Formats: sequence, structure tokens, C-alpha cells
Amino acid sequence: MKKKITLTDIAKACNTSNVTISKALSGKSGVSEELRAKIIATAEKLGYVSPRSSAPLGGNIGILIPDKFINPNGSFYWALYNSLVQRFKQKNISCVQENITPEEEQSLIMPKLLTGNNISGIISLGQLSREYITRLMELKPGVLLLDYYLPDVEADCIVTNGFFGGYKLTSYLISQGHTEIGFVGTRLATSSIFDRYMGYMKAMMEHRLPTREEWVIDDRKVNNELFSHITFPQRLPTALVCNCDETAFKVIRDLRERGVSVPDDVSVVGYDNYLISEISDPQITTINVDAGEMADLAVSTILDRISEPKSPTRIQIIDGKPVYKSSVKKIN
Repeated sequence: MKKKITLTDIAKACNTSNVTISKALSGKSGVSEELRAKIIATAEKLGYVSPRSSAPLGGNIGILIPDKFINPNGSFYWALYNSLVQRFKQKNISCVQENITPEEEQSLIMPKLLTGNNISGIISLGQLSREYITRLMELKPGVLLLDYYLPDVEADCIVTNGFFGGYKLTSYLISQGHTEIGFVGTRLATSSIFDRYMGYMKAMMEHRLPTREEWVIDDRKVNNELFSHITFPQRLPTALVCNCDETAFKVIRDLRERGVSVPDDVSVVGYDNYLISEISDPQITTINVDAGEMADLAVSTILDRISEPKSPTRIQIIDGKPVYKSSVKKIN
């Protein structure tokens, strides 16, 4: 049987990324016309058949979101979920969304959408435990992990470059004169928080700046249940790198209650460039994560997985760009 050509095959042939291939073949911006023509020609030469042009799957896509990642006032995950729904709708594919409670996750109670919903594939949006995903994949192979990865689980993963994002944010603070910089995020709660923390550490070590354990501040329990308030050390650094905009927003609020001004006393940066970074006062310097781009790649990846279930799994990384706002002060 002839091997099915995937985006990865085209990316290798063109020496570029899966994201660029997906953009070029779907007619999206961000790719030069010269490169787009090369990619299209290569795809045709290899015999690539796009899932977009194939017949309907005959099933729905299940999307699982842990309760602990849902903010009643909206969150980056809601934006990403909505982007997924819109893109699947364009292909006449319906999504069935289900929240997973902490009790269901801990007790390994599988989602109800597996029964009677004609599910062709599942996207896990927001980190579920290794035990839960392992059990889920026994019942429904080919689960896509979106915005996290589990190193010893054979699954397709799509993540942002949290390591480099944390590095860029910390490096920016250093360029603004800050030498006492802390990190806000429970390091072992999710793979994305840990990656951003390691990027922070790389920047600090490269500039030979000391780190203090009391300046690594938890924002949630290890099971990802968010604290209502952040507990700060008595002595604060001049800047704090937060693992996400929601935490940065909470840090600014709690510092204000303590009589500390942002950015006059402490500079704060976040991650995601979600709505909350704009409504914050001051607006939060952050890393922009393109939810639409993540959704595009997720859709093409899971459709590839459904049509070719035995192809090798892969981790795909999307870079984010710094967005400089008013939550950082330059100091001497």
C-alpha cells in the first residue's frame, strides 16, 4: 500500500515547518508567494491529498477541557476552543465539547462523549494527567494534545515555544535594567509553565544573575487549581515574569492591594496576549500566541491522524512574539 503523504513529508522536502506548509496550502498569509509556489509544487509532486478536499469523516470531533482551565470571565482556552469550532465548521465537521472535573480526572472516569456521539477524533485542550490520557487512548487512540505534551505518551502534540518565550521575556526585562527578577507560576503544574520557567532560568544564568527561591512564587496547586490570591515574599524583586496573562493580572491586582505600584515599583510581564492583558491597568507586556494558527495546525493534524492512524506521532511547536505594553519600567 502506498504511503500517505503528510504535511511533515512536504515540510522536510521544502526544509520548512509544518505551520508554514499548512498556511501555504490553505491560502493563508504569512508565506511569500515564491515559497508558496514551491510548497504547492512539492505537494503535487509527492502526491499529497489534503484532508480539506476529502469526503466528510462521518463523525464528530470531541474536545475535552479540564474544569480547572476554565475561567468564567473567559480565557485563552475559550478563544482557542472557539477557533477550533469555527475551523471544523468550515469543513462541515461538528465538535462535541465536554469539561472534565478534577474528580473525574483523578478517578479516571472517561468522558461521556465517547458514548453515542460518533466521535472520529479527540482533542485534549489543557493538560490532563498522564494516567487519564493513557486510559483515554486505550479506548480512543490518536488523541491530540493541544498546548501541552507528555514526554512518555505517544501522542500528537501542538505547543507554543514556552521555553524561548520565557527566555525572551526575561531577556527583555534585563535589557530594561532589571537584575532582580522573579517568576510566578507553579513549576510542576503543567509542561507549559515548566518550559517558561526554564526559559527564565536560561536568561538569568546567561547574564550571571542570581535567582532566589523565595522569588519563585506559586500561583496554583500542582493539580492546577488557581489560588484566589498570590502570596508574595516580604522583599520583592524589581520585576516578575508570570507564566500567563491571567496570573499577571492577578499579580498586579494583589500588588496594588499591598500598596505596590506596577510598573513604578515592580515590572510585570505575562504570556498569551489574551484579552485580559488589554483590559489590565497597566496593560501587560506579554508573548502573543496566535490561537487561530494553533487551531489551523490542530485541525490539519487530527485529520491527518484520522486518515492515517499508524503514522508516526510528532510534537509541533509554534513560536510567539513579544508584545511590549506599559507594565514594564526601564530602570538604571
